Amino acid sequence: MMDLDMALREDEPPKPTNESTEAMRAHYAKWERSNRLSLISIKRSIAEHLLGGIPESNNAKEFLVAVAKRYQTSDNAEVGHFMDELMNMRYNDMKGVREYILKMVHLQTRLKALDIPIPNKFIVHQALNTLPSSFSQIKNAYNTLNQSWGVNDLITKCVAEEEKLKREKNEYALIPFVTTRT
Repeated sequence: MMDLDMALREDEPPKPTNESTEAMRAHYAKWERSNRLSLISIKRSIAEHLLGGIPESNNAKEFLVAVAKRYQTSDNAEVGHFMDELMNMRYNDMKGVREYILKMVHLQTRLKALDIPIPNKFIVHQALNTLPSSFSQIKNAYNTLNQSWGVNDLITKCVAEEEKLKREKNEYALIPFVTTRT
């Protein structure tokens, strides 16, 4: 089971000839087995309809390069996509405020990897600006206090506010309405 990725790490060694040593033959056999198993594994992990457009190769390393070229995206296109997603995010209470803010942080991380650093302070402001009016107490507290919150502070405060809003909603739903007949 060892060296299954050998064909991905090493270039193909020269094919054995009559003058090749036993060690060279064994090394080539090991590489060939690794290459064959790697190709099988790679091809099984890619959907069949996607494989059709990729040039056939008997070398696992070359096949992966062909896959990468086929599905390569432009960094500029990715930056545009992530920026659009970040700027157009709107909170819906289906997944919760924690997941909403963490998705923003995830996009921030993806953009940073593409050399577009987004400051945490921007994420805090963007999250607050896109939260619904039910979070107005948090927004007012942030705007009136003369201190910056980090992303973790924002998550803590917003989750507490979200839980409070849910409790209030449940309490309001439990209030019995009494009607009298006249």
